[in-house]
Amino acid sequence: MALQRIQNKLASQYLQNVGWLGIAELFNRIFRLGTTVTLARVFTETDYGLTAIIYTTFEIASVFTLRQGISGKIIQTDPEQLEEVCKTAYWLNWIACIGIFLLQGLAAFPIAAALGDSHLIGPLWGVATIYLMFPTFMVQSALILRENRMQVKALCNALQSLISNGVTIVMALLGFGIWSIVAGMVLSTPVWMIVHLKSHPWRPPQTLTFTNWRGVVSFGGNLLLVELLHKIRSSLDYLIVGPVLGLEQLGLYFFAFNAGSGITTNVVYTLIGPLFPKFCEARSDLQRLRQRYWDSLKLISLVIGAMVLLQSTLAPFYVPIVFGAKWTPAIPILILICGSVLPRAYGWAAAALLNAQDKTHLTLGTDLGFTLLFALALAIAVQFGLLGVAIAVLATHLCSLIPLTLWVDRYSFQRPAP
Repeated sequence: MALQRIQNKLASQYLQNVGWLGIAELFNRIFRLGTTVTLARVFTETDYGLTAIIYTTFEIASVFTLRQGISGKIIQTDPEQLEEVCKTAYWLNWIACIGIFLLQGLAAFPIAAALGDSHLIGPLWGVATIYLMFPTFMVQSALILRENRMQVKALCNALQSLISNGVTIVMALLGFGIWSIVAGMVLSTPVWMIVHLKSHPWRPPQTLTFTNWRGVVSFGGNLLLVELLHKIRSSLDYLIVGPVLGLEQLGLYFFAFNAGSGITTNVVYTLIGPLFPKFCEARSDLQRLRQRYWDSLKLISLVIGAMVLLQSTLAPFYVPIVFGAKWTPAIPILILICGSVLPRAYGWAAAALLNAQDKTHLTLGTDLGFTLLFALALAIAVQFGLLGVAIAVLATHLCSLIPLTLWVDRYSFQRPAP
């Protein structure tokens, strides 16, 4: 009986999806380790600071491409409305992506002026070209996720990681500086275009159509704001540390963040990515949905908890050996930030559950409240240096997201019927 239960669990679509994404993430971590070690040896703290600005600008601006919201609507929509939603989503993608391309390019000038480094203008324009590639495969990507074919996403992740990290390492060693980061990002994106177009037969409409665009924008709008808050929250520490403590301190913090939470966060994405379609599939059966929710939390606790403990314990030993002695001051910051990954994973699982139940407004509300609290904590903590910022990151995640995870369970499954 016990053996049969184990076999049933291993045969589940969710664990198969996690397996595919996990394999891709293993390759990604191997490739990224090479990049991280290379950049740690080649880049200065200031170079890392400029890299943080490029990534931060790209991550925040990419939210307005509506990728997450439109993809979520395609995954969730009823079969009879699917084709019309896809056609509308395709043209909305183009409108949003062209607009963000121009917006980021124009924003490059005031960003460079604010930081006093005109070398940022070219790289920010270069990275913006990625947005013009998104519409060519975003609908196919959402349809593949709807069909739970995570092996396609896993293949894209692995191939993109190979190309991106390979290009970055070679160009960094050749002395191209931050342009090595830009080239890796831009030249690896066509992988998604090629693989998705080959993996799904859907093709774009020949004529403009915006049928039911309000429904798509309404659903996607809430998730856009949620994703924007997430990106802002992910970048708030950079945005506060840079102007207050300077580019060199920002570079040290950015290294600690990526060498610490960067590893475990990517594993979290592997576990969280398949949850939304998994929850959507069971949303009509509350008992089944709740079982899936708690099974997911248990798996996250086991895997991520073990990784956080292992990484935090070994950090004082591997950081100076692997990355160099100059990064030793980042070790306490790395350990504290690494500890924030587990509650962050709980919060993402809770958000996936709310979204699957059409409660995106609650996801938005809770995200807004947490973001305001996080911003306040960072604004106070930065006065005490990088260590103070890292303590604030850990404390706000622990004190906010664990109670949120429990509240979402109570709201979704234990509230009285209306």
